[in-house]
Amino acid sequence: MGLFDKKYCDVCGEKIGLLGNRKLEDGNLCKDCAGKLSPWFSDRRKSTVADIKEQLAYREENKEKVAAFHTTKTLGKSTKVLVDEDAGLFMVTSASNLKDANPDVLALSDVTGCDVDVDESKRELKRRTPDGKEVSFVPARYEYSYTFYVTINVNNPYFNQIRFRLNSSSIDIETGAMRPGMVFSPICSMEYQECQNLGNEIKRALTQVQNKIRRDAVAAAAPKKAVTCPYCGATTTPDASGCCEYCGGAVKG
Repeated sequence: MGLFDKKYCDVCGEKIGLLGNRKLEDGNLCKDCAGKLSPWFSDRRKSTVADIKEQLAYREENKEKVAAFHTTKTLGKSTKVLVDEDAGLFMVTSASNLKDANPDVLALSDVTGCDVDVDESKRELKRRTPDGKEVSFVPARYEYSYTFYVTINVNNPYFNQIRFRLNSSSIDIETGAMRPGMVFSPICSMEYQECQNLGNEIKRALTQVQNKIRRDAVAAAAPKKAVTCPYCGATTTPDASGCCEYCGGAVKG
């Protein structure tokens, strides 16, 4: 086949327009089908046609989860973490129209970790002399720029990480005169503190629930000890609800 021969999408069968092809391991994908994949998915080139069809079926099922999602907590700025605490679910999205965006709905128990990191860049500020030359201030002055990122590690068949930028624009902080030995700290910036606190709040919201779910699962799976029922006096092994197997009274075990 020639370079400019017509190609067809191996998923939907439609003709692929010029510059619209998305290569798969064993076929071609049109940009419309590619646009339906999870925004956190990054292994398209290593995926087969069968892999993509499977993910698109998952994405169709996800639409029902989005429709049933009831947000009880919203954390973030331009990109937000939406939590359905009653159902134990969450999603991460910057979209205002959830139906059209179809963000992946994940269980809080799928979270395996959450980290907040900060990218820092630094440049020296210069002054211009009367003859037009740029020279350093004495003592030197600098501008620091900060960008916060949240990384959520998850168990999912199509991606294992959700990473997004917390602040939509960088936090720029100019220092005053920096004498030798002086150490600059960005904590003086209210905007920096706000992003730092927000990132930590997102981390707590996801990992606290995740840890509770895991503790409850371990407790439920642990063998129950025989105890004496305070109501009927029988030696009993409490059921899953913590009740006496004979009279149904609430006991500890």
